[in-house]
Amino acid sequence: MAPITMKHLTKVYGDGFHAVKDVDLDIADGEFVILVGPSGCGKSTLLRMIVGLEDITDGELLIDGEQVNEKAPRDRNLAMVFQNYALYPHLTVYENIAFPLRLAKVDDKELDQRVRKASDVLELDEHLERKPANLSGGQRQRVAMGRAIVRDAKAFLFDEPLSNLDAKLRGQMRTEISRLQKRLGITTVYVTHDQVEALTLGDRVAVLRKGALQQVAAPRELYEQPVNLFVAGFIGSPPMNFLPAKVSGGVAETPFGEARLTPEMAERVGDRDMVILGARPEHFEDASVVDDALKDKGMTFPATVDVIEWLGNEQYAYVPFEAADAVEKQLEELDRELDGEAMRTQLVVSLDGASRIAEGEEAQLWLDMRRVHFFDPESGDNLTLREVDDTTGQGSSPRESQERAEHGTEGRHSAERPDPADARASDGSRAASDPRDSSENAT
Repeated sequence: MAPITMKHLTKVYGDGFHAVKDVDLDIADGEFVILVGPSGCGKSTLLRMIVGLEDITDGELLIDGEQVNEKAPRDRNLAMVFQNYALYPHLTVYENIAFPLRLAKVDDKELDQRVRKASDVLELDEHLERKPANLSGGQRQRVAMGRAIVRDAKAFLFDEPLSNLDAKLRGQMRTEISRLQKRLGITTVYVTHDQVEALTLGDRVAVLRKGALQQVAAPRELYEQPVNLFVAGFIGSPPMNFLPAKVSGGVAETPFGEARLTPEMAERVGDRDMVILGARPEHFEDASVVDDALKDKGMTFPATVDVIEWLGNEQYAYVPFEAADAVEKQLEELDRELDGEAMRTQLVVSLDGASRIAEGEEAQLWLDMRRVHFFDPESGDNLTLREVDDTTGQGSSPRESQERAEHGTEGRHSAERPDPADARASDGSRAASDPRDSSENAT
């Protein structure tokens, strides 16, 4: 096990493409960190830079306190699990798991002990004499993980390991990977574009956009306190709703009527001719079922429901609306970046499965104004973000956080992290085509 430190890591390809931009991140010993973002954001490139399959253009990479920029992959002692499994089809499961040990010339007795211990952990004992072609996708992925386990490596690196599996099997493998990481307590970096994996697996999640790090936080904080419009739109499914608004005197004018901000929120936002109000689908409710004592904490408004999606325990109502050109431009840009997440000018409202609101019907909806965010339409910054001061445990505004940073009281994306095991408990959450080209060096 070993900590991984990235200091201003940068990757520029020969054609001038800037794939990774000044990434500054500390990963603690035993921590499970997720790299997430849309396709092309640089997350897999960053992972390959860590393992040594991509050269580092600029910056410094330290593993267990030692700089490894110029070290070959085999000398970094990292175990990588690839998206395509990278198994040898002519070898048995036993020999596939044992392969890195044979390269390291481990004696036969120790080799056998390590392989059988890994197969026991991954429940592969009955498959040891089978070939990869005779295994299911989930079993093949476990074999690839077994080959990583026997390495006794300093860290595990996963490059979208579940993307080739069906939905049900992905859920099962997520659980297995989480249990395995907890059991081994090994430093793990996991790349995915699936936010469900990101929110359920990681101690912390790092969101990337066009090669630049946007936010690093525990899953709950990332969901509830996104730093900007991009993170808010990427994290969550269905994504956060965005409404144009004008704020004056603590009152926001929206396409659905006026809403009063909380005093603290009004102080941070001020008076603005144009802001983007962000609200998650679960922040809305059928006004008829909202307690009277809560109604004045939010905004009640009429809306014509265009489409209803009923999912049994819940349903989603879609409500179209008109937006200003500036807002539509921002949403179109987000739509392109977020792999077609349909950031259109419509509300997606989560309703109880028992609600009887019908398509085409005008319904009375309620929005909890205590839980919304306001974003600057130009910069995308979250104007209502309230960060937690690690030294006091108290909330602070972005300006206060910046002042602390300037005085040296805030450091890189690592300061005062909780123990990974404690973080899981408190958050409630827990590539080459030829295997020989990649596996021998990286796994």
